[in-house]
Amino acid sequence: MIFTQISKTIDPLALKLDQWSVEVLKFIPNLIIAILILVVFRFLASWGSRIMERILGRASQNIALVSLISAITRIAIVMMGLFFALGVLGLDKTVTSLLAGAGVLALALGFAFQDLTTNFISGAFIAIQRPIKVGDIIETNGYTGKVLSIGLRSVKLDNFAGQQVELPSKDIFQKPIVNFTYSGERRVQMEGSIGYKDDLANVEELAVGVIKKLTFLNKLKPIEFNFTRFSEKSVDFEILFWIDQSKIGPGPAKSAAMKAVKRVFDDNNISFPTPARPMDLLPHFKNPDGTGPIISPE
Repeated sequence: MIFTQISKTIDPLALKLDQWSVEVLKFIPNLIIAILILVVFRFLASWGSRIMERILGRASQNIALVSLISAITRIAIVMMGLFFALGVLGLDKTVTSLLAGAGVLALALGFAFQDLTTNFISGAFIAIQRPIKVGDIIETNGYTGKVLSIGLRSVKLDNFAGQQVELPSKDIFQKPIVNFTYSGERRVQMEGSIGYKDDLANVEELAVGVIKKLTFLNKLKPIEFNFTRFSEKSVDFEILFWIDQSKIGPGPAKSAAMKAVKRVFDDNNISFPTPARPMDLLPHFKNPDGTGPIISPE
């Protein structure tokens, strides 16, 4: 009786174990194939990542972007291999669930880190299109400076005043940029005034002649001299000339040009009219005894 009960208990278990062993034996080949798929795709991921890094390294100098795309390529290939392996193992529903979960997670992260995502995407486009490079002198978002670094999240500038300015990549990408280093040249504008008694033709000839002698001038670009306005006490003018930025900056260039023009005007008696100043015309009186400080009448 006891043996009969034991037999009734053990027999179903043994049958179940036999069935499991058969299923395991059937499953082993698929498992081996799945493992081989993962190994192959792992190798392909490393190989594809290196190829992508080599190609992008030639197209872009942004190391952060190259590393990011290389890592994304590696992860994408590995995930593809994982999906193939799960399909071989007959876990198709698991693959579908993983894809749906990844989509929901990506959507949630996109909303949660919207600004960060926008900065990364903008940084990627900056690195690909390359509107600016490290070392360029640019003006954007109210700041002027030299580009120190270009990352995926931000761009760092030296503002020539001892401070480092870090601007989000989206502000650089979405707003206008003035790149003063694009052609290696820059135009400098200098204003001045002369008196009404001075000969305008002589003034233009003297100013243009002394500007032409500046060593940092771009000889291929013309010098423009324009009289701009008749003011109350003077005739105003402007001089536009181009400089080679590899030799000098716009500030020192303008200063040198002003010194040269002032010197040649002084040598040729060209006047620099000064604005009229109000004068105190009230009478002043001394103390009754004729001494003491000068006082004004009340």
